[in-house]
Amino acid sequence: MRPDLTTLAERHRGELTGYCYRMLGSPFEAEDAVQETFLRAWRVLDRYDESRGSARTWLYRIATGICLDMLKGARRRARAVDLGPASAPGPDIGAPLPDGAWVLPVPDGRVLPEGGDPAEIAVTRETVALAFVAALQHLPPRQRAVLILRDVLCWRAAEVAGLLGATVASVNSGLQRARAAMAAAGEPAGEPGAEPYRPLDEGQRRLLARYVEAFERYDVEALVALLHEDATMSMPPFAWWLSGRADIRAALVHSAGPCAGSRLVPTAANGMPAFGHYLPDGDGGHRPFALVVLEVREGRVAGLTSYLDGPRLFPLFGLPPSP
Repeated sequence: MRPDLTTLAERHRGELTGYCYRMLGSPFEAEDAVQETFLRAWRVLDRYDESRGSARTWLYRIATGICLDMLKGARRRARAVDLGPASAPGPDIGAPLPDGAWVLPVPDGRVLPEGGDPAEIAVTRETVALAFVAALQHLPPRQRAVLILRDVLCWRAAEVAGLLGATVASVNSGLQRARAAMAAAGEPAGEPGAEPYRPLDEGQRRLLARYVEAFERYDVEALVALLHEDATMSMPPFAWWLSGRADIRAALVHSAGPCAGSRLVPTAANGMPAFGHYLPDGDGGHRPFALVVLEVREGRVAGLTSYLDGPRLFPLFGLPPSP
């Protein structure tokens, strides 16, 4: 019996987007891959054979092939903290790197299931965290697919072998190599994320409220007081990044002119709190500037990543053109 692709798209789009995002490191490329998956499925619908596996498995097989094709010759995506040692605060932040150099943030609503088992949602949050997705990019594409399918999605080795047209032995061997590479990158496979992400508690919500208030007043001392001692700050597309409260304070002081009077609109990215950052436009209004993703740890802000391609990212996150 032929599957109903409309129903399948509604049922599986979120999990396929999460899978392709982990593979590709870009929400834009993940959306393209999922769209192409359904287009290809439509074209070969008459050849679908339910005896070879479920419609879900069929869609994953198509999506995997598309991702592997997209990754041929592609540059490894990364975070700024993965590209070199911390920089010194100052006006020289270097030249921007191309879009393909970066692991880009994804909206929670595109990859996290609504409702369902809290434990399953927690695992999904951990495995779309920026650090975990960046660590995945160290793996060769087929190993990446094996690790995601086995350790994240909990497929059996025989299922993965059938999807990839490989043997069970080669899948198990590839999984062991992938796990070792992830551990070397600081992300143990099977236990993604150094600290599990959970729904924000009341203390974290108060912390974020204080952060927004301090940032919109551009009170540098109040902002620095909210930071973890070893907090990091980065601004893709620049490889420049800072470590520690003192250096971040110096950078915030330097940015006081252009950032004073900013507005922040809350959203969520990669299982973490995020904000659309709007700069004053000089005419009494505000314009999209950056998507800021925060890492919260031990009651403090431990990471500040400002993706400066706000005009491109804001529509993806459903952020308005002005606050």
